[in-house]
Amino acid sequence: MEGMVKLDRIDINILVELQKDGRMTNVSLADAVGLSASPCLQRVKRLESAGYISSYKAHINLAKITDSVTIFTEVTLSDHKREDFAKFEANIRQVDEVLECHLISGGYDYLVRFMTRSIQHYQEVIESIIDKNIGIAKYFSYIVIKSPVMKEVVPLRKLLRH
Repeated sequence: MEGMVKLDRIDINILVELQKDGRMTNVSLADAVGLSASPCLQRVKRLESAGYISSYKAHINLAKITDSVTIFTEVTLSDHKREDFAKFEANIRQVDEVLECHLISGGYDYLVRFMTRSIQHYQEVIESIIDKNIGIAKYFSYIVIKSPVMKEVVPLRKLLRH
């Protein structure tokens, strides 16, 4: 569909339900949002075409496969010109162990989330990043001990309240 699709209550409900279970059948989705199957499928296709639904993924239970460590790292760059940020971002994007990288306000420039198999593995990764000379002045690492809250579903209805 061309242009932006205006979302109505049913579209929002479809997005909320698909966030919870992207593999639910169209019939189940239609029941959950109060539509018949054909119009529900048309809406899903329209939401996909408009880019509101960007992908469907399998969430893997990593703990059943291997041990891992999550580390959040504060990164401060030496210089703050546009090309310094671009160089850092281009290089950090290439590191497989980096799951997230956020440019933030406050006392440092970036917050980066790593996942490695061990603390030693993290140390090897961060040292290889430092060795690339991509403008890191300093970094500080936080090792995650426990994650009592981890949500993958965004509170869409609350974010859209006016």
